[in-house]
Amino acid sequence: MKRFAFIISLMALMTINLGAQSKKAKVQQKTQTYDVAAYLYPAYAAGEPRLKPFWPMDRGEWETVMTMQQRNPGHYWDRHPLWGYINEADPAVMEMEIEQATRHGVNVFIFDWYWFDGRPFMETTLTEGFLKATNRDKMKFYLMWANHNVDNSWDTRIGGDNIIWRGGVDREEFEKVCKRNIEMFFKQPNYYKIDGKPVFMIYEVTTFIEGIGGVDKAVDALKWFRQEVKKAGFPDLELQFTMWDNQFNFSGVDDAKTNSKRPRDEFARQLGFNSMSHYQFCHFIWMDDDYQNILDKAYEEWDKLDAEFTIPYYPHISIGWDNSPRFGESAVVKENTPERFEGALRKAKAWVDARPNLHPLITINSWNEWTETSYLQPDDVYGYGYLDAVKKVFLDE
Repeated sequence: MKRFAFIISLMALMTINLGAQSKKAKVQQKTQTYDVAAYLYPAYAAGEPRLKPFWPMDRGEWETVMTMQQRNPGHYWDRHPLWGYINEADPAVMEMEIEQATRHGVNVFIFDWYWFDGRPFMETTLTEGFLKATNRDKMKFYLMWANHNVDNSWDTRIGGDNIIWRGGVDREEFEKVCKRNIEMFFKQPNYYKIDGKPVFMIYEVTTFIEGIGGVDKAVDALKWFRQEVKKAGFPDLELQFTMWDNQFNFSGVDDAKTNSKRPRDEFARQLGFNSMSHYQFCHFIWMDDDYQNILDKAYEEWDKLDAEFTIPYYPHISIGWDNSPRFGESAVVKENTPERFEGALRKAKAWVDARPNLHPLITINSWNEWTETSYLQPDDVYGYGYLDAVKKVFLDE
């Protein structure tokens, strides 16, 4: 009961603070010239029946956070959200999050979007929370199709690599997914677009190609997708992919056409991709290191991709990495303070500024990846430090 009263009091104080600063914030939002996009992991929701096999307390992956010390007594990872264990599928909660995000300079959410076993998975944070928030017009959004396999690693009681759902889909299923997304999401007035083109990101290109039946079939399917987007009244599709260190390196998949010597840029363009970004530094950098060393390697990768590809790369910043809540141990980023994160944001801003033809999009991991310890949401370690860093770089200056 005391915990509930504390959360209510906190929300009331936040509301007062928001009202006092509303006039200034409106001016700031009008002058923001960068699209600062934070990935949003939709697992922190209640009332999702398909989440209960993983988290039976019906709190989504908050359960993993809440039970960390119970499962690992005395473990160094002992963090707590200042906003409480909120249900992000609640539109009232999402309204608060949209206010806080936009007030601090985050003006785009990239929703991790899932489709398993012929239907959407973990979609209520988007459909029941975000899209029903009364202030949703303040925030743009787009989808990153998280088309990876699902195994027991989400279930802290079991663990292991038993495959529960596969992320690949065949052509019939792919068409169903695309038609649904065009109607349900692309046509939303606040869906994020570049030059009028709705943006859609694919997380695992390899998994997509394997599911669809090979490279030629993948090319044909993506051409069909683009045509459907145009039929819906848009000028075109902005098709993105998530870059990994091994992206477009297929072993045993249409081997004659996808050997590792083939230029990645050529392959990406053949498939029809228009742009790329990263999702997490851990996809191409070993994370058990000092944050500044990791950032230096990331900056080198930005320049490398910019030189290698003819399609644009949008710079990405990860806040950190520590997967201990899920597995009890993990590679851990050291000294990833808000001040260092602020420096990384300045680097990304300058990188975009140096490329005047590049759309001013910067991606961040993430809004709420608590179990990977890479989140903007305030906690009892740094408070609002990471959000304030975004605000300093993209609003205050």
